[in-house]
Amino acid sequence: MQITRSRPGLATDLVLMGVALVWGSSYLVAKDLTLAAPVLVVLALRYAISAVALGVVCRRAHVRVTSVRELAVGVLLGCTQAAVLTLETFGVSRTTATNAGLIISLTVVLTPLLDGLWRRRPMPAPFFAATAVAVVGVALLVSGDGFRAPGWGDGLMLAAAAVRAVHVSLIGRLTTGRAYGSLTLTTTQAVVGAVLLSAAAAPELGRTVTHLPPAAWAQLGYLALACTVFAFLAQTWAIRRTSPSRASLLMGTEPVWAVAVGVTLGGESLSVVTAGGAVLIVAATYYGQHVERNHRLGALALAPAPEPAERLTSA
Repeated sequence: MQITRSRPGLATDLVLMGVALVWGSSYLVAKDLTLAAPVLVVLALRYAISAVALGVVCRRAHVRVTSVRELAVGVLLGCTQAAVLTLETFGVSRTTATNAGLIISLTVVLTPLLDGLWRRRPMPAPFFAATAVAVVGVALLVSGDGFRAPGWGDGLMLAAAAVRAVHVSLIGRLTTGRAYGSLTLTTTQAVVGAVLLSAAAAPELGRTVTHLPPAAWAQLGYLALACTVFAFLAQTWAIRRTSPSRASLLMGTEPVWAVAVGVTLGGESLSVVTAGGAVLIVAATYYGQHVERNHRLGALALAPAPEPAERLTSA
């Protein structure tokens, strides 16, 4: 019985690590794209391609919205998701990689804090010690060029970290125990993002699309299909099978993958300091998982048996 339960946990962790990997690689791709097109245009096209791809998948799988509440949840999550990506993209374009990487890592601290407040079950002190070490690791990881004076980009990244924590917590809060389809929720979020950002980018969208080179379209395809369709679908699926706090820690390895992609594909160098930061993040994530798992299992042992609807959730 213990072996049967451990396999889903490992699968969920691997999926979340995969999300961290593709998101880590997205920084290099997005950086190039923002040089070829305005930020809002990049986001609008990314969401549009994602919405079309997910619509095709839903049609082939005969998936549809089953209730007004499910649609409302998808719309709300679509708004928070679009806000996260918009703030992140504008923030990264207006600040240094050092400050951006450090500030966005605060999601690791903010998510369990919000989750604990909503559930009225705060995390134990060792968990916050682990997240503090992870933040220090990120600081070392991205401090190759040193710190600079805070600017508007830093404020946008701080807002992105806060909204991302809200988004991750909302997924767990609104979908746990509900028979919502992860594909339905993800498609709804993509459609909402495509509508909102296409409207925002409308003044520049038409003339920019006709001048985008093939390489830019390939990069948009990667951002849409790997970093959006796969990542958000996998994130929604995985968070519903674990806790937002655990998911945040696993996805907190995103800067590690960003450095790995930068070194292997972007020709960047890895110093002793940045390598030490990567080690700290991995170690803190592993220890934080251990603390969070024991805390969650202890709470489950005291909680009543789950409702049958919890078994009906589908990917």
